[in-house]
Amino acid sequence: MANRGRVAKSDAHNLWERLKEYESAVLLFAQDPNVPFTNNRAERDLRMSKVKQKVCGCFRKAEFAQAYCRISSYLQTMANQGHNPLVAIQMALSGQLYAETG
Repeated sequence: MANRGRVAKSDAHNLWERLKEYESAVLLFAQDPNVPFTNNRAERDLRMSKVKQKVCGCFRKAEFAQAYCRISSYLQTMANQGHNPLVAIQMALSGQLYAETG
């Protein structure tokens, strides 16, 4: 019986090939301080909602999932602007969505 197709490469070999091919992009953060070490912010932002979904079983309604995403997005934005999450929540509850600059 003849084998079909190509021989599968190992995960390590595939990683090595990708690193060789994209070496300049992979190491760009070391040359340019404006480039972040990782670009998976979107993945990290979604990870907590997936964890919450797994813990709860699911979001009961689409509105609950949207509310969770809206709150999470607001807190992430405020954290990126250097605000403490508790202060950001206090600001939102008092009607101040953004910190006053001065």
